[in-house]
Amino acid sequence: MHGVQTVDVIVLGAGIVGASTALQLQRKGLEVALIDRRQPGEETSHGNAGIIERNGFVPVTFPDKPRLLLEIALKRSVAVNYDLKALARLLPWLQALRRQSSRVALQRFAHAIDALERHAVGEHRALAALADCERYYRRTGWIHLFRTEAAYAAAETARHYARIFGAAYQELGALDLNELEPGLTADDCLGVFWPETESVSNPGAVTKAFARKVGELGGHLYNGDARRLTRSKGGWAAMSDRGPVWGRAAVVALGPWAMDVLGPLGHRFPMAVKRGYHMHFRAVSGVSLTRPVVDMENGYVLTPMEKGVRLTTGVEFAARDAPPTPVQIDRAKACAKEIFPLGAPAEAEPWMGSRPCLPDSLPVVGASPIAPGLWLNFGHGHVGFTLGPVTGRLIAEMIAGQAPFVDPSALSPLRFL
Repeated sequence: MHGVQTVDVIVLGAGIVGASTALQLQRKGLEVALIDRRQPGEETSHGNAGIIERNGFVPVTFPDKPRLLLEIALKRSVAVNYDLKALARLLPWLQALRRQSSRVALQRFAHAIDALERHAVGEHRALAALADCERYYRRTGWIHLFRTEAAYAAAETARHYARIFGAAYQELGALDLNELEPGLTADDCLGVFWPETESVSNPGAVTKAFARKVGELGGHLYNGDARRLTRSKGGWAAMSDRGPVWGRAAVVALGPWAMDVLGPLGHRFPMAVKRGYHMHFRAVSGVSLTRPVVDMENGYVLTPMEKGVRLTTGVEFAARDAPPTPVQIDRAKACAKEIFPLGAPAEAEPWMGSRPCLPDSLPVVGASPIAPGLWLNFGHGHVGFTLGPVTGRLIAEMIAGQAPFVDPSALSPLRFL
């Protein structure tokens, strides 16, 4: 094909999922082109809490306590904010989310996520060694903080599955919390420490390092509009800033933008977008935080980053491309200051990003059921950073015709047909 760059696989989306997928494909000996409208790692992968979880055994479920629902309805919740019009459009998705709160659904999720998460740190570390970015990784574990005994008791399901799957944890009283993180002012709180979870000091930089390595290994990094993906000559063609690219296969790893490409190609997936915000705060003299802490009742995370302490908010149900409404940052900041002294903001405006969420809290990973040669790797919800290298390896093995190292059936695109 004259004037066309030909590769084995086109990967659309250069976030943590796409960059990991491209690297994992290269490890299988395949030639890749990685295409994004922006530079790698500048969307969702830039703004998360940088956690590689070994404890997320409970999916996001529909709130069932009247007090919580009332707080959300009255827009007083720290964890959830919403735009009424967007919420009305999301009603079918919210009903599907509610159905996923059954005991059988919880069990199914726990087994599926455990199979993935037990490999998350290992796959991250393998790619980090390859991409020479291990300096960002920290074996710190993280803390789940509970302000009430009721909230602590309600989280027993997570500990139950941790015991079943052999994930280590330590129960913390107020004195234990203070021993682990002297900077916390959490005298009346309880906690759980998850030592096998790791974190990074700059998730955007990790993603960029993975993408940079793709280029160093002979892959092609292009800017381009993924919506211009078309079937062509038994494969797939995309336009880039350096001309047309053709691959015998293509992977959609576009996170919250996946349906912009898949919808016009005839795919239907019940994906919702949850927006989130973050802001960095300078350290207060003499006080430090050494590991991420999540306030379980209020949905925000405090995590030490290169730029300061990053405060990431809970979720906002609003149109993906609507202007930011960062009220949650102010609410979360007021709440966070009760347990940790935040200094001055390190930037003028909060950052906003979008999480791609399916109602069963699992990503879609596998071959398109209707478009030959098209592969799907999206919908990672709150665990995209955790699972990017794992689902990247899974899809690479499928494309290379190898036996997947984890049973991918729970992630199959067919589950939504």
